[in-house]
Amino acid sequence: MIHWRIERVVHFAAGEFVKAGLAHFGFHDRAGHYYAVEHQKHFLGAVGPDGSLLWTLSATPVLAGVPNIEAQLCFPMYVDSLPDGALVVSNLNAHLYRVDAAAMKASLLVDGSTIAMTDMGNCVVDAQGHIWVNEVTGCRVWRFDPHGRPVQVIGDGRAGFQLGATRYADARFGWIYDIRLGPDGNIYVLDSRNFALRMIDLGEGVVTTLAGNGTPGYAGDGKAARMATFGGDPTARFDGPISLSLDEEGNIYVGDRFNHVVRMIERASGVISTIAGHREVGKEEPTDPSERDPLAAHLPQISSMDYHKGLLFVPTDLGPESGDLVVLRKN
Repeated sequence: MIHWRIERVVHFAAGEFVKAGLAHFGFHDRAGHYYAVEHQKHFLGAVGPDGSLLWTLSATPVLAGVPNIEAQLCFPMYVDSLPDGALVVSNLNAHLYRVDAAAMKASLLVDGSTIAMTDMGNCVVDAQGHIWVNEVTGCRVWRFDPHGRPVQVIGDGRAGFQLGATRYADARFGWIYDIRLGPDGNIYVLDSRNFALRMIDLGEGVVTTLAGNGTPGYAGDGKAARMATFGGDPTARFDGPISLSLDEEGNIYVGDRFNHVVRMIERASGVISTIAGHREVGKEEPTDPSERDPLAAHLPQISSMDYHKGLLFVPTDLGPESGDLVVLRKN
């Protein structure tokens, strides 16, 4: 059994982008490099080993003394690396940029408006160098080649759900808030408005449901994940679980936003459990920085989780421009 403890809690006030070498919202790419993302201010930055910013990516320079790569970002969502070392950065306005950090240049790789994409969520690069992107409200998952050409789309743009294994041609999703690449090479999809976790099985050519049954709730801990339910709020624009991550063993972590907890699906057993957070928490209640019990953490609005080398980074929003980053360590 995997045990967790709180490694540290960092509080971010308004205007704090990187603090103590960490970002409120940050992601490690497939090469292990770390990037801080400022969604609503439309830029991101590369964080060096000493915690300083190496460069930013933005329409205009962001921070004095930090080199900037020019790109017209619009609500950047995620970043990953291509086999040649270039980066890809997805934006909510359905623009995908290719970034050559060595040359300090960026170029538009995909303009989703030309292929009728409604928006763009995350971008992950598979072992073949293909780029997988989810449409959030468009309910589709796209695969592009390294040159930005679309080679596959799963879903027809209409919301739907299937519990069992479904051929690509028939698969449907609800709003998709997150996708990640697993260590097995498959694509994991957080089918949020269906309160479910799905997997695109690249070997079998099917989409399978790993957890969730299409209805909200908080059930299933200690049992097979396929029986679990996740939290929802019908009054929220982004209803359902909102964040997803996987570790090197294939264990899956779901940010169960409206239950205020992190749930783990153990790869070996397929059993789901709550590893952090609790349901009785106020909307703007921070976590005590001295707390080390993950089940005592206050996780009011989880989003944009990231896993890297035994650490699970769990950001929470506490107000319009403030929040906590709770870092969990796997024992």
